[in-house]
Amino acid sequence: MVVFRGVTNRLIPLYAVGAFLAFTLSQAGMVAHWKKNRGPGAGRSMFVNGLGAIATGATVIVVLVAKFIEGAWVTAVLIPALLLLMMAVKRYFVRVEDEILTQEPLEIAPVKPPLVVLPIYRWSKVIQKALQFALTISADIHVVHVCREDQKEQLKDEWARLVEEPARRAGLPVPKYVEVASPYRLVITPVVDYVLMLQVENPDRQIVLIVPELIELHWYHYFLQSNRGELMKGLMLLRGNQNIAIINLPWYLTGT
Repeated sequence: MVVFRGVTNRLIPLYAVGAFLAFTLSQAGMVAHWKKNRGPGAGRSMFVNGLGAIATGATVIVVLVAKFIEGAWVTAVLIPALLLLMMAVKRYFVRVEDEILTQEPLEIAPVKPPLVVLPIYRWSKVIQKALQFALTISADIHVVHVCREDQKEQLKDEWARLVEEPARRAGLPVPKYVEVASPYRLVITPVVDYVLMLQVENPDRQIVLIVPELIELHWYHYFLQSNRGELMKGLMLLRGNQNIAIINLPWYLTGT
């Protein structure tokens, strides 16, 4: 409609080529069907469908040649382009299937617990829950706090009281507190870089990044959040690999 400015006479050739091409392909498909599945009356049906394919195919050629400039050129370009696109899509899915499918049985071998990374901005109930969860899956936990080089962090001074002492009293492994300097006030990139560094230093271990995330009571409250968790997960997926897993840990706000 846009290309031909809504002029009906110029749209008719476009329709004619598409319609008769569909008839031609369907009739040719029936010929192939009768050829493959021979039975009573198959020869007669093959002749009828073959004759129909020839007739409609000849019509397509006539319309294409006679009305090419008037609008038939669109289908001449668009249909091959769509066929190439669909063939490319099929090749993509075949490639993905070849890469991920296997008939090999499950490999049972000594598996090391994952190395867990938990980013922390400040001490909160959300971080408490995340640490409790992290302690259930690994004894090697790195709690990463991004701070400015010129900033004195109170969290570091309180870490022993908040985490180390309760963990020792409970007989649990003590999470490691890691400070990462960020002179340009970046928060997400330093954490992702730290995870990638651990993966390089520990190629035989799975790295798990736990991303705490607030779940708002109302959808419009999401506009008030920084959405750091979503951005961190997106960047980690872009730069990560099969040895890095991401766990989303939601905290549902109740509004009370």
